[in-house]
Amino acid sequence: MTHQGSEPPGSSPVSGPSEDGDPEPAGGSSKGTGRRSLRTKVSPPKAGRNLPAAIGVGLALIILVLVGLVIRPEAFVILVALVTVVGVWEVSRALAFRNIHLPLVPVIAGSVAMPFAAFYGGPESLGFALAASAVTVLVWRALDDSEGAAESILGGIFTLSWIPFLGSFAVLLLHEEDGSLKVTTVLLLVVANDTFGYLVGVLFGRHPMAPKISPKKSWEGFAGSVGGAAVVGIAGTILLLDQPWWIGVVLAVSLVSAATMGDLAESMIKRELGIKDMSNILPGHGGVMDRLDSIVFAAPVAFIVISLLMPGQV
Repeated sequence: MTHQGSEPPGSSPVSGPSEDGDPEPAGGSSKGTGRRSLRTKVSPPKAGRNLPAAIGVGLALIILVLVGLVIRPEAFVILVALVTVVGVWEVSRALAFRNIHLPLVPVIAGSVAMPFAAFYGGPESLGFALAASAVTVLVWRALDDSEGAAESILGGIFTLSWIPFLGSFAVLLLHEEDGSLKVTTVLLLVVANDTFGYLVGVLFGRHPMAPKISPKKSWEGFAGSVGGAAVVGIAGTILLLDQPWWIGVVLAVSLVSAATMGDLAESMIKRELGIKDMSNILPGHGGVMDRLDSIVFAAPVAFIVISLLMPGQV
């Protein structure tokens, strides 16, 4: 998720400025010039996004996830599978601009299989599903004699490891005692990371964290993310999970750090591909991956921290 004075979403992968709105670094090669040629010059508002649309879509997504958790865990697993499939589709479109064409059939099949493997079989089944999906990609592409096989295979395995595999760690939390409440707490922390980081970054951001990757992400915004997530984490661990307050602080710091790394990782990928957003499927947000980027990095960290610090696993 973008935050800390983040980039303005809302256009197609080839219809806007770079995700940070800045030109390529000085001394760039012709590849950088090619990336610039794909973009139009747009001056984004300071807020960086259509706030009414962003808030509305964000609330709708949160409600949808929470309803899925309350109704039946299986509904949440289905939602995770659907979201990861859309994310994979967005990444496949983005990679196609660099002539890397994913074998979509086995990649999408693996993206559906992994959340269900995590839910019904646990960590071991999730690992097996990743390995089986990677082998399927290799065999599928080996049977195709068209050019670019190596790039296609590597791209497929990379996408499987990045989106459905990491995202399925959120499903693994359902195996824990009070698993739905733990997933809810993690999602609230991710929302707090995005919201507080964005607000503080827009208002007070002066010192960029990674100027060559995403100049609008600031240390001030990161501090806002940590502070806001700590408040939410303490409240969640005490009120929802009946755990000591300090676990909420550990969760907040760990998840904000992981989410920020996920956000920067996607920004780096988009910058290299010369795109602003993965798609414009979510009004005010950009693409699904522009929302999912921080969650897929935060989910494994949350699973590890909760497994180590919270007793009572089933």
